Formats: sequence, structure tokens, C-alpha cells
Amino acid sequence: MPEPRYEANWPSLDARPCPAWYDQAKLGIFIHWGVYSVPAWGPKGAYAEWYWDQWHHNRGETRAFHERTYGADFSYQDFAPQWRAELFEPERWADIFAASGARYVTLTSKHHDGFCLWPSAQSWNWNSVDIGPKRDLVGDLLTAVRAKGLRGGLYYSLYEWFRPICTTDPEQYALTHMIPQLRDLIERYEPSLLFTDGEWSHPSETWHSTEFLAWLFNDSPVRDEIAICDRWGSETRSVHGGYYTTEYGEVGGGKELAAGHKWEENRSVGASFGFNRNEELADYLSEPALIHLLADTVAKGGNLMVNVGPTADGRIPVICEERLRQLGAWLAINGEAIYGSQPGGPAQGDLRFTRSGDALYAISLRWPGPELCFDAPDLAGPLQATLLGHDTPLACTVSNGQVRVTIPPLSPDAVVGRCAWVVRLAPATA
Repeated sequence: MPEPRYEANWPSLDARPCPAWYDQAKLGIFIHWGVYSVPAWGPKGAYAEWYWDQWHHNRGETRAFHERTYGADFSYQDFAPQWRAELFEPERWADIFAASGARYVTLTSKHHDGFCLWPSAQSWNWNSVDIGPKRDLVGDLLTAVRAKGLRGGLYYSLYEWFRPICTTDPEQYALTHMIPQLRDLIERYEPSLLFTDGEWSHPSETWHSTEFLAWLFNDSPVRDEIAICDRWGSETRSVHGGYYTTEYGEVGGGKELAAGHKWEENRSVGASFGFNRNEELADYLSEPALIHLLADTVAKGGNLMVNVGPTADGRIPVICEERLRQLGAWLAINGEAIYGSQPGGPAQGDLRFTRSGDALYAISLRWPGPELCFDAPDLAGPLQATLLGHDTPLACTVSNGQVRVTIPPLSPDAVVGRCAWVVRLAPATA
């Protein structure tokens, strides 16, 4: 049977199914790293990667910080030679990401400042090989994460803040700059995921998004594998493209997520995607908050792509490494309730539910105490119940659509699960 050919229009492109690997993966790592990692500063709660825009337009506190710290004559471009990434060890990053339990890693190949983390012919002397690190950061990292069995993805901003043609002739910009860069990324690195952004300033027609996607789905080297998001034009979020995206819980364009449509929550361990030296401990997710976010997102049918912002010299901040390793420790025990699962029903108080095969997983966001009770009108006994991390079967009854599971007393040293505990329920075997 011949493979389907997709046409350069949204009805045809939207008919392409999201690749199965992406839905099964559930957890990814996002990385925002660039010239903005040198000043690494933004007002409380702001995105530090927007430093150039905030300084240029004198927004918030950034102009005052910049002039106080670097002087009025110091330009954003002057940061580029200072971004040396001298401590960047891609294999160490890959070790941390693998330990987190993530299944894919997405690096920012170009943010809105236009600086490329690979040797882009369209961005001479404004890329990481010509200036700054003097190395192909995209190639180095994707090679390292793939060696750990993780899939490599790339973020790419469609627009650039201060490239004149992007404002004066955006269609020509798309045809002569943006699309050639995108095709180079795909053909050179063959990513499994493409997360576009910066789409809001023009409709997808101006960006020529549908023509690019038709090539991507029909003729590119990743046509069968690649997952894409919904950021392809001012009208596309939560409407067109691949999986829908939320950002710190915000749904694009004020639209509700379509029931049953694959989606992904994107947020950082802190309040900024790029490393922000102005953040304090309270601005970072705690271990329970991160684990609960993953459980809640997956139970609602989403993936979680959790971001880290490395330092300019190439280190993952220690607090971010700790949170990722804590997440991985929880998944090492409870991952069967997450990977490859489907939503298992609406939340009930502190309980979230997923399904995999014939098993229902009840994820409790607090220690359930001596008895775990919840409504499950579609379940019928007898059931076999197990607390993940413990081999002993639990007493379980089903009556009038209500499940009751007895939780045995456990000493603190014997309680495993780390901030959320999972009870697996499956049909009892003879």
C-alpha cells in the first residue's frame, strides 16, 4: 500500500497522525541556551531569554540592570564572544537527562535573537561555530543524547526580533532565510521532534508553513518519525499542526484544548526558560510539585517537556540536576503508570488515573493512609492490587462502583514512591 501524500493545506496536514513514539514517551527535556545565557538576567517571573528585546524596548528593569552592570555602550552582540561554553560536556548532560527518565531532549537551535547553535549559512558570524563557543552545539548534544537511547528534538523560532527583512518583507524572509534554515536543520540532524515558536506575528500563509510541512511529511528524511507542535502561524495554536502546546498552563490563543487531541505542557524547573540569576529557591519547583505536575499532565493525556536553562559556561544548574534526578528516581519505581499509558478517568481529589493494557493505575499525590478509596463504575472484581515498589498483594474490594484498597502500615524506611504513590489494579488471575 503506497504511503499517503500530504498536500500543502491544513485539512490534509492535520490528518497526519502524531507519531506513536511521542505519545508513549510522556516526558521530554527542553533546553534554552544561547547568547542570553551570558547576562542570564530578567525581572522576577520574566523570561531571561527575552533579554535583548526587554533591553532594546526599555521594558521592566532590564535596561537599568544592563547599564548598571555593562554600561550604556555595551550591545547585546557584545555578549556573543563571552559565551564560550568552556565547561560544556554533552555526555554529562545526556547522563543527567537519561537519569531523569525523559525519553526525548529538545534543544533551542535558534531563539528570537536569531543566533544559531549550529553552522547556519544564513546566519554568518551569528552562530556558535563562527563566534562564541566555536563548536556545533546542536550536533554535539544530539549525538550525546542519542548515544543514551534518547530521541533528539530541536526548537526553532520562525521569526527574529531585529533582522530587518523579517519586518519589512516577512514573506521574502520566510522563503530566503527561515525555510532554508529549517530544511538545513532537518537534513543535517534528522530530529525526531520540531518545536517551532515565534509564529504569532504573521499568519501561516506568510510563513509558508504548509508548503514546508508538506515537504517535511512527504519527502524529508524524518517524514515518518517527526513530531511537530502547533506553532506555525498567528491562527494555528490549538487549531492546526501536530500536538497542541501549553506554557506554564496557558493554552494558546485562549482556546480550550480539544478533547482527545495530543498536547504538551512546557515549563521550566524555574520561572524562566533561560537561566536567570535573579531567581531564588522559591522560584523553582519542589520535588513534589514536579512529580505531581508530571502525574497530572499524563493523566489528562498530555506530555510534559520540562525545561532547564544551562549557564553560559555550559553547566546544568545543580538545583535543576537534583530535580531531574529526583523525577527519575520516582519513575524508576512508578514508570509503568506513566510510559505508554492513557488517561484512566477524571481526577478525584488527590488521585490521578492512568491505564495501560488491562491495568488501572491510581496515583495518589499524598500518602493515602490505611485505605485508598475511589469511584470506578467501570471496574468489576475480583481485582489484584499492588502498591508499586512493594511485592505484597493488597486487600481490595469492589462494591457498587467503589474501590477500597487496604494499605498496610509501613515504616518510613519502607515507604517508596517519593511524593506520589501508585496502586496498580488488574483483573485477578486464578
